[in-house]
Amino acid sequence: MMRQLLAWVLLVAVVGLLVAAPLLRRRFPVGWWYAVGFLPAAVRVLRSWRPLAIERGLTITRRPSRVLLGDLIVRGQPLRPVPPRIGIPRPRPGGLEVAVRMHAGQTPDAYAAAADAVAHAWRVHAVRVTSPVRGRVRLSALTTDPLREMSAPDKPGATDPLMCARVGRREDGVPWVLDFRALPHWLIVGATRTGKSTLLAALVTRLAPQPVALVGIDLKGGMELGLFGPRLSALATSRREAGALLDALVEETHLRMTVCRVARVRSVWDLPDGKRPVPIVVVVDEVAELFLAASRVEKDDAARAATALVRLAQLGAALAVHLVVAGQRVGSDLGPGATALRAQLAGRVCHRVSDPGTAEMALGDLSPEAVDAAQAISPDEPGVAILTGIGGDWMRARSVLVTPKDAAGISAAHAGMTPDLPALTAALAGCGEGAR
Repeated sequence: MMRQLLAWVLLVAVVGLLVAAPLLRRRFPVGWWYAVGFLPAAVRVLRSWRPLAIERGLTITRRPSRVLLGDLIVRGQPLRPVPPRIGIPRPRPGGLEVAVRMHAGQTPDAYAAAADAVAHAWRVHAVRVTSPVRGRVRLSALTTDPLREMSAPDKPGATDPLMCARVGRREDGVPWVLDFRALPHWLIVGATRTGKSTLLAALVTRLAPQPVALVGIDLKGGMELGLFGPRLSALATSRREAGALLDALVEETHLRMTVCRVARVRSVWDLPDGKRPVPIVVVVDEVAELFLAASRVEKDDAARAATALVRLAQLGAALAVHLVVAGQRVGSDLGPGATALRAQLAGRVCHRVSDPGTAEMALGDLSPEAVDAAQAISPDEPGVAILTGIGGDWMRARSVLVTPKDAAGISAAHAGMTPDLPALTAALAGCGEGAR
């Protein structure tokens, strides 16, 4: 009797689990994956690896050079193909990863070329290939596309840790956070209507509730960054204003260096709370407008701005002066100033771009593999970007949608937190009304 009761209880539990599985997967996707989804997927990975490696040409055949048969020496015949050695699959939120030891003479490119076939065989959304150490590759599988649907941004009262901005979600399912303490300066590129402006709006609205000074440089007459006007300590809308504002910021770094030297510390973050100057985040939109010049005067202004930006990038990390440089196009044709500035911006975000040169400029020096991934972003994936600077690796991510109305409302709601920086205000006033 007891055995029958236990059998009925087990049957009811199994049927209930099968019926509730779709609901549990929607409501608790990570928990469902660890409890139910991972084990069958791991079995599928291990069972399919050998035929998959044979089909995609990843195996080798060990053959003896000679075989002795009695008094005759004959050439050996090929033996069974030997696939690369695969490790035990390890779960991670929304997917799994497995290490593979490559055969001698193989390169990660062969495994990257087989990534689509691996994804089909494992019945997952996508497989990405990285090589953390020589001789090994890591296959990271995503069961679903975590960037397909993005949740709405948090309410204006929600804040992030100081100098951190949660702007979206990464493809591994964790929040996408721009951490200025870890990566002080960022380069953001993207063509029109790819999500660059949305990312900037998400960044500013997440920093707005924090005790941070926001400074804008928008040479499109302030059409983009003007939305955040109530929360900006200064906004330059012309090249001459930008030059004066950047010079004032360089002078601000010198003053902060003096404070640190007197206090005998190496960073403003080592100063006591009462003596620490307010962090400054400088957002530069359409940076190409700063570098393009048609006349001698414009060339001088462009060189002045480029020099100031490079100096801020070199000095600002320890002085809490951070750069976010954005543009539709960033290339070596903009001059040596653009290349020198790019080298100082460790954090990179590349949306879909109009020319391969911009993707190469943004990602090529850090991760050549990411250049191909950036060019593979389709037009129907607004907000999706490739980001680098995460432990030397690259990853896909997507920013949340922040409408202009939301951006203006959040900026106005936190206008009272806008720090007063008299030196920057004076620099803009010295340019004259409407000066170019």
